[in-house]
Amino acid sequence: MSRRIATSLTMFSAVVLGALSSAFAQQPPQSRAAEEAMVRPPLLFREEWKQPPYTGKLNDENRRVTQDAVTNPNLELKLYGPDSRNLAVYVHEGRHDLWTGMVKSPVAATLRDRNSYLDLTGLARLQWIARTQSLHVLHPVVKLADGTLLAGSHSDATEGEYIECEISFANQHWFKLDPDKVVTTVEVKNPDLSKVDEIGFVDLMPGGGHGNAGWSNVSVVQLYAKAVPRDSASR
Repeated sequence: MSRRIATSLTMFSAVVLGALSSAFAQQPPQSRAAEEAMVRPPLLFREEWKQPPYTGKLNDENRRVTQDAVTNPNLELKLYGPDSRNLAVYVHEGRHDLWTGMVKSPVAATLRDRNSYLDLTGLARLQWIARTQSLHVLHPVVKLADGTLLAGSHSDATEGEYIECEISFANQHWFKLDPDKVVTTVEVKNPDLSKVDEIGFVDLMPGGGHGNAGWSNVSVVQLYAKAVPRDSASR
């Protein structure tokens, strides 16, 4: 290759690279934001649960879930339902999980990050290892910044097997969830999921007790989402 041709190719490459760099720099902010929205956010938190401290025999009463069952110090546990106090911590497959078998009402359990709201827009994902039995179904729950509690239409029913499940948020229908009775009411169109206060699960059926009955388990909860800092008054 002659020196003249090589020089021409070098100049051409420089011109092309310069044009591409200039085009990217001039890309509208909304286009760059759209590209960022197509990237999954990093892991925001992980919760594995643990057995709360107890004295005496490890029975149903001592297995009741409390804040001491939460391993992540940044997270607060919130319970909803007339009999939510009987949500229990058990060990299956070497993991601690929350078990609804002894809860005689519908029940919801959520986690609240002490420092951040949760941005569940874009490609945010919730993962948990779940087991359900005898027609029980798990739905995701969010509590919005204004205090509204919503249950999502996504459902996990595993027919007695422990399965790792993944939940997205943009493809669901959302329904108001009564925080006292834990029953669904009206559909809420296009809720603002950019500033969520709590996230968790709901089982809309009462538990059936020990043995081959109706219940659900949830362990190893992971949330991939963006954090939105809380102001000092809301912490």
